[in-house]
Amino acid sequence: ESDAGDYTCVCGDKQSTASLAVHALPVLFKEELKNEEVQEGASVSLRCELTKAAPVHWKIGSKVLKASDKYQMRQPGTTAELVIHNLEVKDA
Repeated sequence: ESDAGDYTCVCGDKQSTASLAVHALPVLFKEELKNEEVQEGASVSLRCELTKAAPVHWKIGSKVLKASDKYQMRQPGTTAELVIHNLEVKDA
């Protein structure tokens, strides 16, 4: 999208100008989340990959998770990762 704009070709005292519009592709899941089974007290990493970098939100049910000692979120490039520490049965 940052490439959109007016482009001009100049040759001596002549020029030609055209406008370029760039339509953004939707963000899709390249690799979806996978089901996990983990022991109580352990940590787990949930990871998915997107077709392009975009902001994500992590939820359990309808509750949006926020970074804390328990929940660690990372997003290097197109990979989104949630690490849940000290798992409890209620985290299922």
